[in-house]
Amino acid sequence: MSKKTIALASDHGGYDLKETCKLFLLEMGYDVVDLGTDGTASVDYPDFADAMATALKEGIAEQGVLFCGTGIGISIAANRYAHIRAALVHDALSARLCREHNDANVLVLGGRTTGVEVAKDCLKVFLNTPFEGGRHQKRIDKFS
Repeated sequence: MSKKTIALASDHGGYDLKETCKLFLLEMGYDVVDLGTDGTASVDYPDFADAMATALKEGIAEQGVLFCGTGIGISIAANRYAHIRAALVHDALSARLCREHNDANVLVLGGRTTGVEVAKDCLKVFLNTPFEGGRHQKRIDKFS
């Protein structure tokens, strides 16, 4: 049985980490949709946050992972969309809590600030942690 589909997108600063994480997700058995970019030439991160927002809204993927140099810019751009809850994380704890407490549907990693092993840990935790609901749901409801 196929696991859920994960969309990936990055700017040039996150490209290398995106490619590494794409291979890791495929090894874990996930279906992956790569929304770009396709190299290290300079591009604008808001374009890739927009591509992610479209992919999730249209049901192309169930969750997403965004990358830019620090993760800051692309997370700001992604969170402009009402249906996106993008969380910039730096460790497995924040990856777990963004799912449990915030029902984040997009993980954000910094290509220049996050090591490969930490990124892999964050991916595993993010994708395997359910939203707790309960007291957290009323807060999520206030987002839109």
